[in-house]
Amino acid sequence: MPQKTIPPLSRRTLLRALGSGAALGGLAGCGVPAAYVRPGDRAAVDRSATDRRLNWANWPLYIDTDDERPSRRPTLEAFEKRTGITVEYVEEINDNDEFFGKISPSLMNHQPTGRDLIVISDWMSARFVRLGWVQEMDRARQPNVTRYLDPQLRSPAFDPGRTCTVPWQSGITGIAYNRRRTGREIRQVSDLWASDLKGRVTLLSGLDEAFALLMQGNGVDITRWTAADFHTVCDQVERQVKRGQIRRFTGNDYIKDLSSGDVLACQAYSGDVIQLQADDPDIEFVVPDEGAELWAESLMIPNLARHKANAERLIDYYYDPEVAAELATWVNYVCPVPAARDVLASAKDEESAALAENPLIFPDREMRSRLAIARDIGSDERTEFAQRWNRIAGL
Repeated sequence: MPQKTIPPLSRRTLLRALGSGAALGGLAGCGVPAAYVRPGDRAAVDRSATDRRLNWANWPLYIDTDDERPSRRPTLEAFEKRTGITVEYVEEINDNDEFFGKISPSLMNHQPTGRDLIVISDWMSARFVRLGWVQEMDRARQPNVTRYLDPQLRSPAFDPGRTCTVPWQSGITGIAYNRRRTGREIRQVSDLWASDLKGRVTLLSGLDEAFALLMQGNGVDITRWTAADFHTVCDQVERQVKRGQIRRFTGNDYIKDLSSGDVLACQAYSGDVIQLQADDPDIEFVVPDEGAELWAESLMIPNLARHKANAERLIDYYYDPEVAAELATWVNYVCPVPAARDVLASAKDEESAALAENPLIFPDREMRSRLAIARDIGSDERTEFAQRWNRIAGL
């Protein structure tokens, strides 16, 4: 599998919480009528039956490609051939807030975005759902989603029952470290504050990416955390910054620091570490004893999409275990279709079969017992929390 280049601001990117997206989210929380769209105003006439196409906006490097011809996307081409639906696939999402700002004028003014399907991080998906900017899906058209969606991802607090969102890929925020360089195991979040790691630890700079794991280190149930839990974490991190324990706060560039040895331990994403391990087997990923955050980036159909049924059909196609397995061999994040594991386990290719045993792609029961989906930050909390966190992280 080719090594992917991770953009500086990629799928799990830092939050510029005081930007236009956060401000609009806050207004919606205060009940500003211009932002919220009522259920009866979200649908357009669906042209799917006569116009066999759809427009899909996704992140770069987030779908399988052909090793010999990188412009080709095998699973997507197979969908087009099977259904006769042409997919305009655009890699235009590089940052959650940036994309929010790009399409929010259309959505808040009750205009089509020109996109039938989008993929964004669940903490941002929560904002779209609260604003009423995405449509409820017809599960009658999605038997694979109904049958195969990972039970642990089925009902996040922001979208109970996943009526408006379907995970594209999932992942874990945990701890990565270099076992050879540390000379010992790291098992708990508190291990990051050990004196022998002083100045060689990084935390994620994005509020939404960083806070949950740190709370879990305090024994907090992140499905129901409180403002007091948040400020306790901030107090702890401030102390570690003052004593020089934390080298810096990062986006995905922690990858470079960990590879070079400038950093010995850091907050990290499971999918990134799988790629790092290919070059350096001494790098390990840990779900701490206290637990780690399970997150997803989800498919959504924005308001007034012209090809809703086509989009629903494509989503269901990717929940076919055979298709999900093919995608998992390339993307290497947590597969939201656990049944794909059996497909890979029976593969003749040894490398593919080995992925079936990788708990960072298919978490086992023991690991799953320590994973939780965090309650998202509410619009009434975001400005205050972002201001405090950004001061600490130097954003």
